[in-house]
Amino acid sequence: MRIALLPLLFLAACATTAPQTTMAPQSALTPAPAAYKGVVSAAHPLASEAGLEILKKGGSASDAAAAVMLALSVVEPQSSGIGGGGFLVYQPAKGPALTINGRETAPAASRPGQFLRADGAPMSFSEAATGGHAVGVPGNIALIAEAHRRWGKLPWADLFQPAIRLAGGFEISERMAQFISYGRSGLSKNAAARALYLDAEGQPLKTGTRFANPALAKTLTTIAQKGPDAFYKGEIAQQIAAAVSTAEAAPADMTIADLGAYRVKTAAPYCGSYRTYKVCGSGPPSSGAIGVLQMLGQLERFDMKALGPKSPVAWHLFAESQRLAYADRDKWVGDSAFVSVPIAGLISPAYIAARSALISPTARIENAAAGTPPGAPPRKAANDNEVAGTSSFAVAAADGSVAAYTSTVERVFGSGIVAAGMVLNNELTDFNFAPEDQGELTANAVAPGKRPRSSMSPTLVYDKDGKLVLALGAAGGTTIIAQVAKTIIAALDWGRPIQEAVATPHLIAIGDRLSLEKGTALEAMAPVLEALGHKPLLSGLPLKTNAVARVPGGWAGAADPRSEGRIAGY
Repeated sequence: MRIALLPLLFLAACATTAPQTTMAPQSALTPAPAAYKGVVSAAHPLASEAGLEILKKGGSASDAAAAVMLALSVVEPQSSGIGGGGFLVYQPAKGPALTINGRETAPAASRPGQFLRADGAPMSFSEAATGGHAVGVPGNIALIAEAHRRWGKLPWADLFQPAIRLAGGFEISERMAQFISYGRSGLSKNAAARALYLDAEGQPLKTGTRFANPALAKTLTTIAQKGPDAFYKGEIAQQIAAAVSTAEAAPADMTIADLGAYRVKTAAPYCGSYRTYKVCGSGPPSSGAIGVLQMLGQLERFDMKALGPKSPVAWHLFAESQRLAYADRDKWVGDSAFVSVPIAGLISPAYIAARSALISPTARIENAAAGTPPGAPPRKAANDNEVAGTSSFAVAAADGSVAAYTSTVERVFGSGIVAAGMVLNNELTDFNFAPEDQGELTANAVAPGKRPRSSMSPTLVYDKDGKLVLALGAAGGTTIIAQVAKTIIAALDWGRPIQEAVATPHLIAIGDRLSLEKGTALEAMAPVLEALGHKPLLSGLPLKTNAVARVPGGWAGAADPRSEGRIAGY
């Protein structure tokens, strides 16, 4: 049966391989249950409400996004918060878009081999991720401070009030309780974490428990009153440095000087075209923009609209595009302040077309290896360590400003260390554990002051007239790039309203691994994908995407049904 299906699939696909210039009409984004003047989509309903409160007060999308990030520090501490970092892609009400890189940095004492055992073998992930040696200098407070300096409309202290109230007490959700239970091993290795998230018998707190975090409320209040320097230079910085350097598990040198030296970086977004649209995102150390642009660009010569979401060939093509993009990511992307990243070459139309030519509608690429983009330095590939513990949110404000912001502490509950009420990240494990490949340092090896590679992909999409029509991002480690690309394809090619586009099933293809979302229509496609050369596995894929999209009369929001996320608008 599998073989018999292939001729029909081949005919359908062959008719689509000529370059395509048509695409779904703009109305593809318009069906929606409601249009809002301002809307927030976040991975926790209380965080969405925090952002909405700021919008209703007249805040910009930047103000609301800051309030969301701060609220998530309280209600979704397992995934993101002020103890971590992130990337913001922002379209102000007037003027060009800008990205702010708030990725964590390695302390001055960091070394390339810090995640190697005494025998020279790389540590296991759990061994590396728990404790002080995994913590990078957090960037989220500096990020929102820079955004507020540029685009803030409300007083700085106002942005903190929803989170401070939440830190006074809220009920633990089922999802948070599940993650406390899952992260118990890491949390149990830190006294402050044990006191906060485990009960007197050392058991994880349960769903419905009234949860308060007075230490975090104090921290947020101090930053609200004294500004970001209170985080990087004052008592809070001392508490962070002390928690890392005296950690019960893997203590490591982090100093107040490391925190005081932290700076965000701003840059124009990296943009490329997809059919009649312009797609923009963050550059290195984020691999988001590069990966999304490559995945989409490699598919542009195929008529994804005609194939549609029910076609196994469409999903096969998407899988192949992912495999090529992820191979390039692993080999070429790192912190461009430390290594040469051939960004222009990786997203150049000629290179993307050459990579696309490797994709066949009738068979899987045997070895989806990295290419050699123009301007590439000699380099060998390296593996990826990124795991799924992140939060992404999108905001559209009535004044025309729009934010896509992805924030993370990396693993569930990060390093397992709590300082000043906040969960500290384990972002240094996003570096390559084995710093060398065939005798040379990899692009993503640890170095003092360096920012680890990331898959965070906050993304903005503009129509042919330059009007912003979509802002989105996702959580889920390396899968983030594919989630964002899938949602864009579902909205623009398949004409799905944004909520349906976000809910569209996941297919993740990295290297030789191909995962299909269990319990969805993709399950029935497994035999055809096998006949095309894949070895599909079914997985729950409990990932999460959040988005806002322009619709007649305003904005619609979408929150992933796989998560507890909700939208809030007015």
